[in-house]
Amino acid sequence: MPETVELDLRGLKCPLPALRTRKALKAAAAGTRLVVTCTDPMAVIDIPHLAQETGAALEERTVAEGLLTFILRKPG
Repeated sequence: MPETVELDLRGLKCPLPALRTRKALKAAAAGTRLVVTCTDPMAVIDIPHLAQETGAALEERTVAEGLLTFILRKPG
């Protein structure tokens, strides 16, 4: 079963959520699932763009009461 890595990036402002997500993706093994939670409104644009750039699959995106959650899967 592929690993799941949870990143709690609440309170961080742009560009830190995208940078920390990129670093976690780079360090993760192929097939790893990343659950990214953040509050920065720019993440709605930055995280999907990062997924597209890196080839990661954006499996889910949830916005609820200012809390943004993204589920990414590292390719491989």
